[in-house]
Amino acid sequence: MPDGKSRLEALCVERGLKMTEQRRTIARVLSDASDHPDVEAVHRRATAIDPNISLATVYRTVRLFEEAGILARHDFGQVGQGRARYEEASDEHHDHLIDIQSGTVVEFHDEEIEELQRRIAERLGYRLVGHRLELYGTPLGAKSGRAK
Repeated sequence: MPDGKSRLEALCVERGLKMTEQRRTIARVLSDASDHPDVEAVHRRATAIDPNISLATVYRTVRLFEEAGILARHDFGQVGQGRARYEEASDEHHDHLIDIQSGTVVEFHDEEIEELQRRIAERLGYRLVGHRLELYGTPLGAKSGRAK
């Protein structure tokens, strides 16, 4: 952002949230994330900038950002031992493919899948107003480690 604020910080200010230096740091860490970090990862990254940020502060701040509609929370099942993971809330719909070996989350959008979901809802007598798609997999050629 031209004024030095992160995207999340600008959204916080726009929505009237009080921005302390610790909240600014947490907002910057989340804005800079290219993955979907859990609270512990956010805390590690934030304390590298400001060692005085407590884990409790990160939990409270993430919850505040989520309640303000600035962050989206995801529970990707077994990945990350059941920890919620976060990403910047977006008006642009996307789905997720989760690598169950590494925990990597790949965002994607596929219009063919979107149309199929709309047709299925209509066939069942519904107008689709929203959905969330999470695919879980392992890289092609990788051993799954699961019994057959």
